Amino acid sequence: MTHSDSRFTRCASLSAQLADYATGFALDAVPREVRVRAAHLMLDALGIALASTQWDFSRTTLAGLRELAGPGGDVPVIGFAQNLPMRDAVIMNALLIHGLDYDDTHPSGVIHATTSILPASLGLATRLNASGRDLLAAYLLGMETATRLGAAAKSGFHQVGFHPTGLIGTFGCTFAAARLLGLDSAATINAQGIALSVASGSLECLEDGSWTKRLHPGWAGASGITAATMARHGFVGPRAAYEGRFGLYASHLGPLLDKCDLGMITAGLGSDWETLNVAIKPVPACHFTHAFADAAGILSGEWGGADIKRIIAKVPPGAMKAVCEPMEKKLHPSNAYEAQFSVPYSVATGLRFGRFTLDALDAAAWQDPLTLAIAAKVECVPDPEADFPRYYGGEVIVELQDGRTLRHAEPVNRGAPGRPIGNQDIVAKFYENATRAVDRAHADNVLNAVLGIEDASAAELSRLLGVKARMENQSS
Repeated sequence: MTHSDSRFTRCASLSAQLADYATGFALDAVPREVRVRAAHLMLDALGIALASTQWDFSRTTLAGLRELAGPGGDVPVIGFAQNLPMRDAVIMNALLIHGLDYDDTHPSGVIHATTSILPASLGLATRLNASGRDLLAAYLLGMETATRLGAAAKSGFHQVGFHPTGLIGTFGCTFAAARLLGLDSAATINAQGIALSVASGSLECLEDGSWTKRLHPGWAGASGITAATMARHGFVGPRAAYEGRFGLYASHLGPLLDKCDLGMITAGLGSDWETLNVAIKPVPACHFTHAFADAAGILSGEWGGADIKRIIAKVPPGAMKAVCEPMEKKLHPSNAYEAQFSVPYSVATGLRFGRFTLDALDAAAWQDPLTLAIAAKVECVPDPEADFPRYYGGEVIVELQDGRTLRHAEPVNRGAPGRPIGNQDIVAKFYENATRAVDRAHADNVLNAVLGIEDASAAELSRLLGVKARMENQSS
């Protein structure tokens, strides 16, 4: 790539353009529909965070962060009745939101934006004793920038092994922090340049089901806050964080840079609201598996336990690496995380039980011999007709020993644009998740605080979330 490359000439000074947008961002200019939806996205995330307290990965992470932080802290950890220093609390709370892989996704950005931007915004807003309106504004600013930055890569980050939620999430959190800290345009440009050097997130964890993906959004949050704070004090960062010769896209995408469209980053900024395009997860697993769990669930009654010859899962080529490879791991998950990233396991679970719920993450479920026997019959094949990454679709074809063939396609996954999950559905999901950890009355209080965030304060919400949840032992 050269500086004269025409793709980037028209997108020159993206850091400056985004800085100008960020410094002029005003909540009152955001349509009411967008603000209401944003509050519901926040509610969804916080319900998941409460549910995550029941799994051992949360307690293991807190033990490590507690040792690093030492005593004290000024930001509550969700569901643990403990405080940590702000950046440690952001890491922990983000892990709670993302740890079950049940959090929202922006389809074209292929990014879980809320899981980093909300805890970063909430942690810093709590430290600053900011209003609920300021918290909501910071969250929305982060969402609108991160989703566009992710979309510009055309799903390329996943293909080369980077996790956009950690990598791109850092920039969204930088904008959110810049808004709360009151940075001017020049400082916001520097903050983006600093973020370029601290953004990270490798997908190697998908090879063996290890836990590191859970850390990515929190690291993005802590890094974004750090970048904005350093810029506030005059630290100088590169000015071409995105379009530069060694900027974000050139340094991370390699040959896939040719498919990148940086024009998407500023297209419709301030008038077209990407927050409305964020997809709520109806299934607690990688979004790429949802269509398969749903399709198999629809076939479940018709199947009725008949002998299976083989099962074909038609998968978007861009999703194959994440949910079909390596196949041995997908056929025999060794932990809940591997199960969540397995098309064969999702198909088998949907076929047997009609639905993939949090119960599918229990060790007894992903070790069940009957489920694994069905999963072993699944063959993943690429579907070149899939409209990916616009939609995370899929088709399941079940060939039975009696000669029948059952098939169902879900070309548009539930929760995607065109099949939205409404706000009332989000409320129902929140209660299902939150009441795994707290009683209904406390869940009511959290819901009212989140949906009424414009009349509340960040610190009040943090205090409500920080109460001690009941604890059960769930393996991770």
